[in-house]
Amino acid sequence: MPPEWSSSSPDLLLAVDRTSGHPLRAQLEHALRDAIRNGRLQVGERLPSSRELARALGLSRGLVQECYAQLLAEGYLVTRPGSATRVAGGAAATSVTVRPGTIAPRLLADFRWGVPDLRSFPVQDWVRAMREVASHIPTEEFDYGDPRGTRALREVLAGYLRRVRAAVADPEHVVVCGGYAQGLGLALRALADLGVRTVAFEDPGSPATVTAAATAAGVQAVPVPVDELGIDVRALAATDARAVVVTPAHQWPTGVALAPARRRALIDWARDRDAFIIEDDYDAEFRYDREPVGLLQGLEPHRVIGLGTVSKSLAPTLRIGWMICPPDLTEPLAELKHRSDRGAPGLDQHALARLIESGRFDRHLRRMRSTYAARRAVLLTALSEHAPELPVTGLAAGFHAVAHLPADTGEHHVIAAARAREVGLYGMSACRASHAGAPAQLVLGFGNVTERAITTGIAAIGDLLTGRLKSTRT
Repeated sequence: MPPEWSSSSPDLLLAVDRTSGHPLRAQLEHALRDAIRNGRLQVGERLPSSRELARALGLSRGLVQECYAQLLAEGYLVTRPGSATRVAGGAAATSVTVRPGTIAPRLLADFRWGVPDLRSFPVQDWVRAMREVASHIPTEEFDYGDPRGTRALREVLAGYLRRVRAAVADPEHVVVCGGYAQGLGLALRALADLGVRTVAFEDPGSPATVTAAATAAGVQAVPVPVDELGIDVRALAATDARAVVVTPAHQWPTGVALAPARRRALIDWARDRDAFIIEDDYDAEFRYDREPVGLLQGLEPHRVIGLGTVSKSLAPTLRIGWMICPPDLTEPLAELKHRSDRGAPGLDQHALARLIESGRFDRHLRRMRSTYAARRAVLLTALSEHAPELPVTGLAAGFHAVAHLPADTGEHHVIAAARAREVGLYGMSACRASHAGAPAQLVLGFGNVTERAITTGIAAIGDLLTGRLKSTRT
C-alpha cells in the first residue's frame, strides 16, 4: 500500500544537470520514468504538486506541468479533478513483491514456541506510559545519554529484580540492551577480551543462537548434555570452557529446573575454573505448580551475567533487555554497547520504567499467568482425550510443553503430516546441537494460540501424536 501523505506536498528526490547539454524537460521526464519503473514510486503513490517540484528543482512550473502532461499521456501517471497526480496502475515495469514464505499460511492452530500472547499486549497501558513520559521527561533525556541505559529504567529494573528474582542488582551494574541476542553477543565479546576461548551451552538448548554469537565473538561453542536435573556439570567440567550459557529457572526447552545440588556445583565450577555463567532468565515470570526459583546471579554476582528481556512478558517487538553485570565487567560491557549502537531507545526505556513502577506491569503479568494457566489446562485436557498415552513434560512453568512421541514415530513425518492438516508443530531436533530427530519429541508452544485453537488443533492430529495414523481426517 502506498503511503498517504498529509495535505502538504510530499518530497521527491530528483536531479537535473544543467551542464549536460540535455533539455531539462527531457531529463525530468527520464528521471520520473526511472523512478516509476524501478519501484521508487509505487502504484497509487502521490507526486509533488507541479508548483512544489518546480520550486525544489529550480525549474519553471510550466516545464514541470508539461512533463507531467507527457507522462499522463504515456500512461505513467493518472489524475482526477481535485485530486493529486499519482502513479498509474500497471505503470511500473518492476514492483516490490513479498518474498515467498514471508506470509505464513493460515492454520487451525500454530504451536510455535517462544511467542507470548500478542493479542494481550497492554496497548492502552503502554500508550498511557508513553504519554506520561512524554509530558514530563527532562529535555536532556533526548540526548544520547548513558550507554548503560536510562537511569530511570536501571533503577526500576534493579528494584524489580531484587524483589521478584532475588537478584543482587545495583543500577550502576545494569546495562540495558536490545534483547537476549544482543546481550549474549556483548557478554561473549567481553569474555573473549578476558581470554575466554570456549563457551559451553545446554544440549538441547539454543545451539543456533549461541553458536552465532560465539562465532561473532571469536569463541568456540561446545554442547553439554542436559538431563532431568538440568545441565550435567561433570560433563561441563570435562570441557575446556570458561563460560557457559544456562537457563536454570526453566531450562529451554526441556522445562526442568536446575536441581539445588547442580546449582551449587555449577557455581563451584565457575569459581574453580575462573569462569563465568551467562544466565538466561527468559520466562521465569510464569509458573504454575512449583515454588519460585531465584536467580543464580543472586548466589554469585561476581561470576554470573544475568540476562533478561520483556520479549516473553510483554512482546518481542519492544527489543528491550538487560544485563546484570559483575562489577568488573560493567564498564567493558557498557563500552561494547556504546560501540555497537550508542544505546537502546530512550523513550521506550522510560515508558517501560513507568509501566513497572506504576504497578501496571505486575497487573499485566498476573493477567497473563491466568491466561497461560487456562491454556495449559486446555492443552492437557485435549491431549488426554485425543492422545491419552502421550507423555508430556515441562509444564511447571512458562508457556510450552514437551510431548514425547512413540519410539517408532518419525518427528519430521509427524510435523509434515500435521502441516497437511493445517496444524503447526515444531520438533526438538531444532534444539539439539546434532539436529538428531531421535528421541522424537515436539515442543508445543501455547502462548500465542487460543483455547479454542488448542482444542481444535489437538483433535485434528491426535492420531499422529500416538502413532495411530487414521485413514481419513476427522
